[in-house]
Amino acid sequence: MTWSIAEVARMSGVTSRTLRHYDGIGLLTPSGTGSNGHRRYGEPELLRLQQILLMRELGLSLREVRAVLERRADRVAVLREHHARLLAERDRLTTLARTVGRTLAALEEGREHPDMNEINRPENLFDGFEHDRETDAEVRERWPEAWAESRRATAAMTDEDTERWQREVTAQMIRMAEFMVAGTPATAPAVQAETDAHYRGVCRFWTPNADAYRGLAATYVDDPRFRGNFDRIAEGLAAYQREAMEVYAEARLS
Repeated sequence: MTWSIAEVARMSGVTSRTLRHYDGIGLLTPSGTGSNGHRRYGEPELLRLQQILLMRELGLSLREVRAVLERRADRVAVLREHHARLLAERDRLTTLARTVGRTLAALEEGREHPDMNEINRPENLFDGFEHDRETDAEVRERWPEAWAESRRATAAMTDEDTERWQREVTAQMIRMAEFMVAGTPATAPAVQAETDAHYRGVCRFWTPNADAYRGLAATYVDDPRFRGNFDRIAEGLAAYQREAMEVYAEARLS
């Protein structure tokens, strides 16, 4: 039995674009193609994809994954090295769970009291968040020139710069959540001003045109990793952010 690329994408949560990329670099080659020319995957390919995803979860780069799969690296040694990273990630997620709990409490209070439009933003709202890892992977895959530009920009950042930027991104997400909870339309001037701040923040690392900015907006919703990062702040925030970005792209970048 074989499965189409769309079926594998649905089962695994990996986008069809990523599966095609894995094929292109020789990491995951389909078992064959159907009569319509579309890629087909058999059970061995599904098992290999499972291995790839496990190692990616552990933080291995695609180069490291390839080395492990081709038995050029000691699998036990590699997994032992990344076991420590996994334990550290567990601790980070514990911290993040506490952060999300506090944010949910603030948002629920806002729904019960519509006259309260502000979310309390103490420093601990920012604990545990990581913003750049998946964004970096998406930009590298879809816009390689932009990724190179972004790498040059981030290489010049100090640890203090990175920490400040991460806090700014989180604060911006929470401000957008405030607008959403208050029922403010994505077309509202205040929301578009916040979206402009988001666009200018992206431009610190790479400069998307209208299509690229729309593509980034779609990724926030379509990719479950991105969507989860937004929806940890407030359920539906990813879709609200996308709508605001689409309005911005049409009005300001087209």
